[in-house]
Amino acid sequence: MKKTIIQGRFSHKLRSMAISGWIAVEVLIRRALGRRLVAEWPFLVEYGTLYIRAQFNHAFRLSNDITASRAYFDSVYTLLQTFPDVDVRSTGEGEPRGHWFVPQVRHSDATMLHFHGGGYTFYAGVSHHFAACLAHTLGIAVFAPDYRLTPEHPHPAQLEDGLAAYNYLIERGTDPAKIVLCGDSAGGHLALMTLLRLHQAGLPKPALTLGLSPWTDVGRRGQSQFGNDPYDLVQGYMTLQFAAWLKGGQIMSDAELSPICQDFRGLGPIYLQAGGKEILVDMIRDFAATVSAQGGRVRLDVWTRMNHEFHAYGDYLPESRDALARLCEAIAWALGEPNQFGADACTEYDCLRG
Repeated sequence: MKKTIIQGRFSHKLRSMAISGWIAVEVLIRRALGRRLVAEWPFLVEYGTLYIRAQFNHAFRLSNDITASRAYFDSVYTLLQTFPDVDVRSTGEGEPRGHWFVPQVRHSDATMLHFHGGGYTFYAGVSHHFAACLAHTLGIAVFAPDYRLTPEHPHPAQLEDGLAAYNYLIERGTDPAKIVLCGDSAGGHLALMTLLRLHQAGLPKPALTLGLSPWTDVGRRGQSQFGNDPYDLVQGYMTLQFAAWLKGGQIMSDAELSPICQDFRGLGPIYLQAGGKEILVDMIRDFAATVSAQGGRVRLDVWTRMNHEFHAYGDYLPESRDALARLCEAIAWALGEPNQFGADACTEYDCLRG
């Protein structure tokens, strides 16, 4: 069931609705003329890509007032599904800030620690909703921490919050062998960097780490970072600004903050998903190849026609349904339930069984 959220300042709402209407007309005209952005995309994917891109671009123009920037981005958005079967509660006093998303029917006793995307700068309503989608679709309890955001809180604030969230799960009695680390986009970056920090801190590793369209290099890497701008909802220039905000004026190299420059051998299996039309796909492929060359256990699946975080379309798209189903299989595999996940033919790098 679709649900449209309209909130905040009148000027923000008015502009967002005008942009939404204009883009809908533009897409209809383009499709009537046989000029689809990607031939196989249905209307909603093309419209959604262009609308979110326009919202992000304007939010960046407002970034001197980051509060207004975030409010504008969240002023008008649509949820394709709602999940009344997922109970949502905030953490209490003395616990890390965040929310629990617990489905009324659970299919696994795994617990997911999920880090939201948004370039470390935005925590949009759609990101909160995506955590509910994961809980509903995967049938597992999901804890999504409200980690500190840039530019107000540069590195290492997010990594400290990621480690605190993992410790919180362990302290409340969660078996690390049943914890799944997960993150989308910048949240995928945080999941990978948290995995490294756990090892450095001598903490037990999780059962599995998932990266959904993960940001693996905070510098420039691969032709897709700017070459796929026409097809993606985030743009190459945004990654460089997000990186600058993450550094916050501190003197540190891109390598220090990039998962691709770290050593993941012995840190457990990593499963990555990406879209072939997204700006990050080349760096994600490079990261998978790097971990594989290290002897790490990694698998990457790429949906050729999809762009950044296509998973958010949930049941609407065959590709997003397939990606979410593979996450279910990966979690079951990591928890020792026999299935064919490790031998799937769509795999680009398959070292999970090594």
